[in-house]
Amino acid sequence: MQWPWARNNRKVGSRVMVDQVHTCADLRKQIHLDLRIQHPEWVQADGESPVCDSYEDRLMELLAGLTDMKPNQSYDRDRYHLQQRQT
Repeated sequence: MQWPWARNNRKVGSRVMVDQVHTCADLRKQIHLDLRIQHPEWVQADGESPVCDSYEDRLMELLAGLTDMKPNQSYDRDRYHLQQRQT
């Protein structure tokens, strides 16, 4: 699955790098790398980063909660109207 909105524009030197995220694993890896790039002060000499790990764990908890959510009524209503127009 490709999430077109899940793109990261990173400036490296004078270039901007755009990374596509295709899966949840890709998203987690991207966040893992970007947190360490954006906050080098959080990374210990041995490469470990408890602060980054904490943020990553919290994000995964939040994302897991999204999979448990049921579509809201407005989403169901919009989908129903779209289906009616197509028939």
